[in-house]
Amino acid sequence: MESTSKSSSASDQEELEESETSATLPPSPCSFMDCSSISDPLQAKPSSSSSSATSGSAVCLTPPLPPSVEVTSVLTETRLTLDVYRGGAGALPLLWGSLPHHLKRLRYLRLGSEEKSGLEAALEVLPHLTELHSLAIRGHRFYDAHGDPLPGLLTTLPESVSALSFLTHLDISFNQLSSVPSCVLHLPALSSLVLCHNLLDALPPDIDQLSSLTYLSLMGNQLASLPQCVGQLKALQTLDVSYNLLQRLPDEIGSLAGLAKLELSHNKLTELPETMGSLLSLRELVINDNDLLEIPQSLTKLPLLKINSKNNPLGQPLSPSPLLSSSEQKEPKIEELHLGYSQHSFCVSPAGCHVFLPGGAELLFPPGCLQTTARLEWMRRRPERKWVHLEDHEILLSRLLELRPHGIAFLKPVEVCVPYHRAKKKEVVVRKFDGQSWSVLTTVLKKGSPNNCCHPGGRPTRLACSLVQQFSWFMVISRPVKDTCTVTPNGALLVSTSDPAVKLTFPQHSTLETRTITLRVLPASSTDVQALCGDPQATVSPLLCLSQIPDINFLQPVKIQIPLPSGVTGHTVDRTFLHLLHGDPTAQTWTDITSQVHLEITHLYAIFYITHFSWYWLWYTTQQCVSGVVRKVYQRLKQFKVQFLVMQRKSDPPQVLLQCLPADKVDSTVQALSAQYDGPHPSDLCDLLEGEQFFAGFEKGLDISTDSPDCLDGRLRFVFYSSLKNLKEVYIAPAVGQLVPVRGQVSFYRGDIPENLPEEVARKRKGLDSQWLATLPLKLPALNSDNSYIMGERQYPPLNLGDPESGYLTETNLLHISLRIGKDWQRIGINLGLTKEELERIQYKNRDNLHDLVLDMLFCWARGQKAAGSGSVSKLVAAMMESGRTDLAEEIEDIVSIGKKKYTESLRRVGLEEESPSLSEAQQ
Repeated sequence: MESTSKSSSASDQEELEESETSATLPPSPCSFMDCSSISDPLQAKPSSSSSSATSGSAVCLTPPLPPSVEVTSVLTETRLTLDVYRGGAGALPLLWGSLPHHLKRLRYLRLGSEEKSGLEAALEVLPHLTELHSLAIRGHRFYDAHGDPLPGLLTTLPESVSALSFLTHLDISFNQLSSVPSCVLHLPALSSLVLCHNLLDALPPDIDQLSSLTYLSLMGNQLASLPQCVGQLKALQTLDVSYNLLQRLPDEIGSLAGLAKLELSHNKLTELPETMGSLLSLRELVINDNDLLEIPQSLTKLPLLKINSKNNPLGQPLSPSPLLSSSEQKEPKIEELHLGYSQHSFCVSPAGCHVFLPGGAELLFPPGCLQTTARLEWMRRRPERKWVHLEDHEILLSRLLELRPHGIAFLKPVEVCVPYHRAKKKEVVVRKFDGQSWSVLTTVLKKGSPNNCCHPGGRPTRLACSLVQQFSWFMVISRPVKDTCTVTPNGALLVSTSDPAVKLTFPQHSTLETRTITLRVLPASSTDVQALCGDPQATVSPLLCLSQIPDINFLQPVKIQIPLPSGVTGHTVDRTFLHLLHGDPTAQTWTDITSQVHLEITHLYAIFYITHFSWYWLWYTTQQCVSGVVRKVYQRLKQFKVQFLVMQRKSDPPQVLLQCLPADKVDSTVQALSAQYDGPHPSDLCDLLEGEQFFAGFEKGLDISTDSPDCLDGRLRFVFYSSLKNLKEVYIAPAVGQLVPVRGQVSFYRGDIPENLPEEVARKRKGLDSQWLATLPLKLPALNSDNSYIMGERQYPPLNLGDPESGYLTETNLLHISLRIGKDWQRIGINLGLTKEELERIQYKNRDNLHDLVLDMLFCWARGQKAAGSGSVSKLVAAMMESGRTDLAEEIEDIVSIGKKKYTESLRRVGLEEESPSLSEAQQ
C-alpha cells in the first residue's frame, strides 16, 4: 500500500484542513466576568451590563476569541481547546489571570502556534498547569488568502516545561524546531511524542531517557541518521521516521523488542540491518519509496509481519555484472527538465528525461522510449464542455492536459502524472481522450517529486499517474468506487470496499459461463430525502448499482445484503413502511418491487434474492407512492448546492469579481476576499450539475466589454466544476447616458439544460425566467469631476495595436487585460522592454493605487507601439508567457482571433473597400 500509515499528526492535519471554515472566524473583543464568587465558574455567562459594572475584575479576551464564542465552548472541567481560532493561544494567560484555580485542574490543552505574541505569553503559563496529561502546540491550523497553511512559529520550549511530571502526550508538529527541546527529555511519564514536520536534522544522544515512550513520530524532518541509543527505547511500539533523509539504520534498532509498527517510507535507505529480524513483535513495516535492492531474509521469516515495499529497485543486482563493460556498469541518471509557463515545447532524447511542467504535472520518459530525439509539446486547456466528458456522479479534479503530437508512438511506456484536487471517499482515475472517445487508464496516486520547483519547501502536489504509449488529452476525475469480481460456476462473494455492509453472494451453478460483476454503492443523505419527500420520517439505504457482462439472468437467485436505512433497526422497523425500489438506469424510472420479493430483516440488514441485475434502493417512508419521489431524490444526488458571489474591489469599484462556489466553501472564501473586496451577501442556495453551463448578465444600468472571448450575447459564460475555481474578474461601467450613481444588478442563468434533467429539477425556483438562478445587487458611485470611475478616452486616448488583417487590440481590450495583471506588473513591464527608470517613475507616481499603476505601465508601453504593426501583439503575448501569465497570453490570442473574424465578416459586408467608415465601426 501507499504510505498511508502516517503518524496521528498527519491524519489530524487532514481533519484540520476539512474544518477550515470553522477555524477562520474574524477576531474581535469578548469579555469574561470574574467568577471567583461562583461555585462553578464555567456556568457564568458574559454580560455587557455586568461587565461594565465590574470592569475592574473583567478579563478582556481580545483578540483571541470572536464575540459569538463563549468561554464555555472551549473550556470544560479538564480540557481547554484554543487552536480553533486564530490567535487563540493568547487567551490562555488571560484565563489564567481570571481562573487560576480552575486551570490548574486542566489535563488536556491544545494551542495554535501561528501567532507569535499570544504563543509566547501562553508558554509562560504552561509550567503552572501541573496536572496536564496531554499538550498540543501545532502550526498549519489556519490558512492565508491563497489557501496555504500558516507556518507554526514554535522554535523551542522553555526549560520549565519539564515540571509537567504527569504529561504523557506531547504534540509540537508543524513548527520550526531545529532540535528536540531539552526539557522534553525530562518528562518522565511521556509515552507519546509527535515531532512531525519540523526542521530536525538530528536526535539528541540521550533520547533514551524517555524510557516510557511508546509512540514516536518524526515524519517530515531532515534526519540523515538515527542515534544508536534509539535501541534503548524498550517500550516503543510505533516509530515513524518517514519523509526524512535516512541512508541507513543503526543495528541497535533490532533491540526494540516491543516495536509493532515501523514507518520508513520516502527516505534514501539502500539496505536494512539484519538485526531487524529480532523484532518479533513487528506487525507492519512500511519501506515504500527508498533505494532498497533487497529485504533481509531475517525479516521475511517473521510470520506476522506485513511489508509494504512499493517503489524500490528490489530484485536488481547488488553489483554490476562482471561481463558488462565499464561504460555499461553505471546506469546514467535521467536528466531533469523544469519548464516555465512560456515553454510549451521541449526535446527528449533516447536517454530519457524527467520533465516538470508548471502547475505540478510531471512526465517521465524512460531511457529507450524514443529512437531519435523528438520535440514534444504540452498545453493546459480550460475545462470546457467540449473537452470534458463526465458520467453521472463523476467530478472533475484537474484541468485538461494536452500532450502533442498525438500520433507519436513510444517504444516504452511514458508515465504521465496530472495534478489533481483531493477527492473524498471516491476512486480517482486518469481519463484519456484519443480524438474519438474517452477511456479510463490504470491509475496510481502518489505525491509529487520534491525536486519540482513548483512547490519548493511546500507540500508536494497530489498526482494521478498512468503509463501511456501515445500522447493525447488527459484529465483526472473522481467517481464512485467500483468493485468487480469474476463469477464462475463455482460461485463467488463480492463485498463492497466503500460499504462493507453490502454483500453479494453467488451460489454454485448460478451461471454456466464466467461473468464479470460490477458493483457501485452511492450513499444518500436522509436530510435531503426528508426535504424532498416532505416526510420527516423518511430515510434510505445506500443505492446499489449492479451490472454484469454478459447481461443475462442468473440460473440461481443471487443473495443481496444491504444495510437498513439509517435510524431503522430490525427491532423498530414497521415493514409496511419499507419499499424496495428497482431502477432502470437507461430510462431513469423506478418501480416498487416490494411485493415481488421476499425481504428478510435482521437487526441491521435487509436480505433479498434476485436473478437479474440493475439498480436497487431500500426506502423507509410513510408515503404509499414513492416512485416519483425516488426519481427526484436520485437526480438530487448528482447536483451540488452552490451559492454565487459578486464582489467589487474596494480601491476600484468597476472591477467586479464573480464566483460560483459549493455552499461549504463560501464562508472561508468571503473572509479571504474581505480585505480587498466589498460585496453583497452570497446568493440563496441553487442547484447545479457538475459540468453545467451558466451565464452572468449585467442589468439595470450596467454594461461590460463584449470583446471578451467568453462573452456571448452580452452575458459571461461559466462552466461549473465543483473542485475547480469558477471565477471571473470583469470591468463594468455605467450604461450610456448614466451620470448618477448606478444601482444595478447581475443575474445568473442556466445555459442549455441537459436533456436528461427531469422537469422538477429544471423548473424555475422563482422569477419569470425558467433558467434564472440568482440575482445580486451592484452599486457604482457617481462620476467624479475627473471621471475617475470611467477609464475612457480622457485618461487613455484610443489605441489600436496591430492591424485589422492580422488582428489588433483596442484600448478596451487593454483595459480588460490590465484588470488581471495585479502584482505581476513589474515583471511584465521588464519583459515588454520598459526601462528600470520608467518603471520606477510609474511606481512612484501611482504608489497608492495598484490598479492605476498597472494601467500606466501598460499604456506607457502601448503608446510606443503605435507604429509596430502586428508585431506589437506578438510582443505582448511573449511578455505574458515569459512572465508566467499563460492565462493572459491565451486571452489575448482569443481576442485577436475574434478581431480577425470580425475583419473578415466586415470585408464580406462591404466588399474590398477597406477604407469604408463601416469597417472601423465593425472593428469596434
